[in-house]
Amino acid sequence: MAYITNLVESYPLLYAAMGGILPALFWLWFWIQEDKLNPEPRGRIFMAFLGGMIAVILVYPLERFVHQHFGAINTSTIFAWSVIEEFAKYLIVAIIALHSKDFDEPLDAMTYIITVALGFAALENTLFILHPLLSGEAFQSFVTGNERFIGASLLHVVCSGIIGFFLGLAFYKNKIYKMIYRVFGIMLAVALHAAFNLFIIYKNGQKTLFVFSVLWILVLVILLLFERIKKVKAP
Repeated sequence: MAYITNLVESYPLLYAAMGGILPALFWLWFWIQEDKLNPEPRGRIFMAFLGGMIAVILVYPLERFVHQHFGAINTSTIFAWSVIEEFAKYLIVAIIALHSKDFDEPLDAMTYIITVALGFAALENTLFILHPLLSGEAFQSFVTGNERFIGASLLHVVCSGIIGFFLGLAFYKNKIYKMIYRVFGIMLAVALHAAFNLFIIYKNGQKTLFVFSVLWILVLVILLLFERIKKVKAP
């Protein structure tokens, strides 16, 4: 055990990257199984995953500004962070996939935006794991990695999956309806994201187990939404 701890502390960046990226790749493999009949090009999937990681870099200064403006972590800060992150993920998928030739069926909306979400979670989790490692707290880093695997990663998937669902529902609709569906999907994702984080910090995490339980139920809901989107046909 001591040898493993020393090894981890000797290569903190490598361990953090493995702890952040490998679980995200596992979830990515899991979710793309939903699109077996007409799978997306690997190159486009890679671009979406990488775009999600880039989004972390883009939102960091904005979230830092929000934190400095509102002070300590509170309802306003958490809500603003949720808006920034969900809109950033949507913007990345809009740039990379939504106007490409590969975006040719309603299901693609959920596939691509969940891929972006997992790229976002991969780098975000890496940074969260790296921080305690740089302070010499290998065990805390291990705990953080596990919590992010079953918590934050799935939160990003669920929230982005909701946006993707509404994008998919609007696939064959006119521009006005597409805009309405997109705005509603983003608003719903922001509300869920903010609620999750608020419950996590409620009374120093007393509701954490409850929130994680609800989150896993929502993962099942996202799976059902995948099946619903598969039935959307051109009028």
